[in-house]
Amino acid sequence: MTDRLPAPVRRVTDMFRSFTPGQKAVTIAAVIALIVGAYFFATWASKPSYSILFNNLSSKDASAIVESLKKTGTSYELANEGQTILVPQDQVNDLRLSLSGEGLPGDAGTGYALLDQQGITTSDFMQQTNYQRALEGELSNTIKSIDGVEAATVHLVIPKKDVFADEQDKPTASVLVASSATQPLSGDQVQSIVHLVASSVEGLDPTEITVAGADGKILSTGGGAAIGTGGDSGADSQTVAFQNRMNQSIQSMLDSVVGPGNSSVVTTATLDFDQTQTTSKTYNADPSVPALSEQNQREAYNGANNCAGGVLGPDNIAGPGCSTGSGGPGQYENSSNVKQNAVNEVNEVRKNAPGGIKKLSVAVLLNSATAGTIQPAQVQQLVTAAAGIDTTRGDTIAVSAMPFDQSAAQAAQAALSASSAAAVEAKQMSMYKTAGLAGLVLVLLFLAWRFSRKSKKRRGLTPEERKHLEDMQAALEAQRLAELNQAIPAQMLEAGMAMDDSNVQAREERQREIEQMVKDQPDEMAVLLRGWLAADVTR
Repeated sequence: MTDRLPAPVRRVTDMFRSFTPGQKAVTIAAVIALIVGAYFFATWASKPSYSILFNNLSSKDASAIVESLKKTGTSYELANEGQTILVPQDQVNDLRLSLSGEGLPGDAGTGYALLDQQGITTSDFMQQTNYQRALEGELSNTIKSIDGVEAATVHLVIPKKDVFADEQDKPTASVLVASSATQPLSGDQVQSIVHLVASSVEGLDPTEITVAGADGKILSTGGGAAIGTGGDSGADSQTVAFQNRMNQSIQSMLDSVVGPGNSSVVTTATLDFDQTQTTSKTYNADPSVPALSEQNQREAYNGANNCAGGVLGPDNIAGPGCSTGSGGPGQYENSSNVKQNAVNEVNEVRKNAPGGIKKLSVAVLLNSATAGTIQPAQVQQLVTAAAGIDTTRGDTIAVSAMPFDQSAAQAAQAALSASSAAAVEAKQMSMYKTAGLAGLVLVLLFLAWRFSRKSKKRRGLTPEERKHLEDMQAALEAQRLAELNQAIPAQMLEAGMAMDDSNVQAREERQREIEQMVKDQPDEMAVLLRGWLAADVTR
């Protein structure tokens, strides 16, 4: 049956038959592993790469798009809790065009699509309401495109303008955002949301926007409060950051004086987060500048002692006249000067930003065991200058030297040393295991090589097999000669002696070739001989 197989297949089959049971098991396992690996590689290579078709979809749009993809038989994947749809990368553009023709995605309940539904009979109130709803929907879609924002809802309060009112109410806004539980929004992202909404609504101030998370935490409060994330208010987070920076700067200075671990600094700061505004008006007059207008007025009177006397009334009462003692001339003079000078008016408005220091308290503790020669007064002077202590503001500073409790540090050092020793020991054990495994592999390779050599030696032709091979070869030659003699005409039998000599030479030549083949390829000749023997036995 095996004689009908091609020569390469027959050679592989014969070689497999010559293997030991262990070699056959290893060969079969290797072939199975190659087949399984090829299957998984072909599956991975044939799988298309997926790309985002649409992101941040509403439940209504996602359901409609999935239904359309199922009808066309397009493979897809869902991500981000069903808000993102992935399709094969080479079909993204075609699918977007086809779905746009179907009006998908197109949630008509949000965005400026609301304005398309208005008719000519829509009232002014409905137009204003629809515009506000459309603006809220567009802002929600814009905020959802920010990395890390999974959902967003915007509410706007836009007061109606009154032409007869001197002061108009300011618009306000509130934003509710939902982010990933493992990736909360940063302060910069929250501030970008605030300014994005403020820039999109006319007259909206960033301080009138409140941003809250889906977990109920305030991310940004209105009224100009600072932004804080992670559940802390902005004032607390800025105060803690200021105290940490102050502690770090003073600690680095003290480490240079008393050494690392021999000092401790605690700073308590009270910051002023009130935003104040001061308005002042100043008038300046320059004497060198000519007056805008000037008015001079003068009155003068000069008269002699000429008095007129007389009698008034029927009772002969003397009227006013010159007294006997007033004997001199009368004079009167009055002058006035009015100037209108140019006056410079300066209006100055100062707005103090929040975050100023109200009060600062610094406490420094030195290790007396290592800082015995250091004067606490010098340390206090250095810290006062570094921290900017102002006694008029109520700032306080305290420097003390006490012995430190080193038990925790010693225990930590011992634990660190033990951990380092354990790490070194584990590394050495890993190296020993690796070296032992490498040695085991080398030993197995050496044993396999020795076993292969012994197998080759065992597979060599024995003297009996060699004699049987020569006998069979001689029989084959004799059979060929007999067939040849039968085919030769009778008139050529006379030249038999010459032919016998040539046949003898050919047989000797063939025998030498067989011996050389046995020397060069003992394994193949042994397999061939065993096959012949097996064929003789079956016969």
